[in-house]
Amino acid sequence: MPRYFLLFVLALLAGPAAAQEKYPSRPVEFIVPWGPGGGADQLARKMARMLEPELKVSLPVVNVPGATGGTGLTKMLSAPPDGYSISVYIADTHALLATGSPRWKADEYVPLGIMIRQPSALFVKHDSPFKTWSDVVKAAKASPGKLKVAILGFGSVDDMALKYMENKGIKFTGVPYAKPGERYTAILGGHADLLYEQPGDVRNFLDAKQMRPILIFNRERVLPEFADIASSKEAGLEVYLPQFRSVVVRAGTDPQRVKALSDAVAKAAQDPEFYGFLKESLALRDSFIPAREAKRFLDGELAAMQKFAAELKKK
Repeated sequence: MPRYFLLFVLALLAGPAAAQEKYPSRPVEFIVPWGPGGGADQLARKMARMLEPELKVSLPVVNVPGATGGTGLTKMLSAPPDGYSISVYIADTHALLATGSPRWKADEYVPLGIMIRQPSALFVKHDSPFKTWSDVVKAAKASPGKLKVAILGFGSVDDMALKYMENKGIKFTGVPYAKPGERYTAILGGHADLLYEQPGDVRNFLDAKQMRPILIFNRERVLPEFADIASSKEAGLEVYLPQFRSVVVRAGTDPQRVKALSDAVAKAAQDPEFYGFLKESLALRDSFIPAREAKRFLDGELAAMQKFAAELKKK
């Protein structure tokens, strides 16, 4: 057998093996569709550090704010479906599927796991003249639209909650800030009267006595740290829309690569360090939902948002 023919046969045999690139073999970009400092950014940086030992590569965090999370998600969806680009995906961006017409669809990404679930709240500056939710309602009804609320973006869960309250005769003016730091500065600097946010995201401000919650969007007073703060149900407002934060990868990515990522995410979620992070974030201890159940969870949340949005349009 001629030598060149033997080399040709060996090359053919080696081809499939060579094509099976070790994954991951280079850094995995971790996109945060929001500015630095907020809950999504905190989650990504915590997860990136915890995933590195498992995946054996770095996960550089890239902040891409804009369009209620749509800009960052679009960047991830524009990357090749090779598992080298993942993104944080939260309830506010998910809400766009119910309230708007985003350029992307739910079947364009695959959830690797739901990482955090927590109620949202309205906050005021610590020395605000509003001592109770009743004080806020009284002022809002006296001057409809005068009170400003710093929100994440139009079409978001924040925006939906404000529209619901407007239908109840409590009208605010929502002011969107894509960067978390700008939202927090708005309330501290007096550019906004209230802030719509999750308690864990502003915990430093709460601990420093710079902000305080005035209404928790939940059926009951679920957070022991704020046992004296009224829930929205108590206030006669049937609006909850809890926040969730997940990690997703582009649909069409090789199933083995998706499994490698989701397995690493699941392992990190069971680490005591992550439970500590959830506690610090004032989130539910059983927040994590694995990849095999995450799609059903997202579908359920979207159905609830669509129903809520449809009810808002009727009123």
